[in-house]
Amino acid sequence: MAIYVALSTLTDDGRKTLKNHPDRVKEVNKEIEAMGIKVLGQYALLGPYDFVTLLDAPSNEAVLKMSVDLGSRGTVQLMTMPALSVDAFVTSLK
Repeated sequence: MAIYVALSTLTDDGRKTLKNHPDRVKEVNKEIEAMGIKVLGQYALLGPYDFVTLLDAPSNEAVLKMSVDLGSRGTVQLMTMPALSVDAFVTSLK
């Protein structure tokens, strides 16, 4: 499994959904977990992104599928990036 960072921005429809159903965020996280991706943590943000989510996923393909699935709903735009621990990064440079 590998760590990924997902930065998400709600669309107008996503903001309306969240305003009317605040628990929807947790429901989506359950859907992500059902796709075989573990949600390690999630934070609401101020600024150009609405949420940052740390994920533990089996592959790039799993994250790609999740991003396309969630993005196709029209309520969120995602930017996902693989992340490497600092220790692994330092080791790779040696």
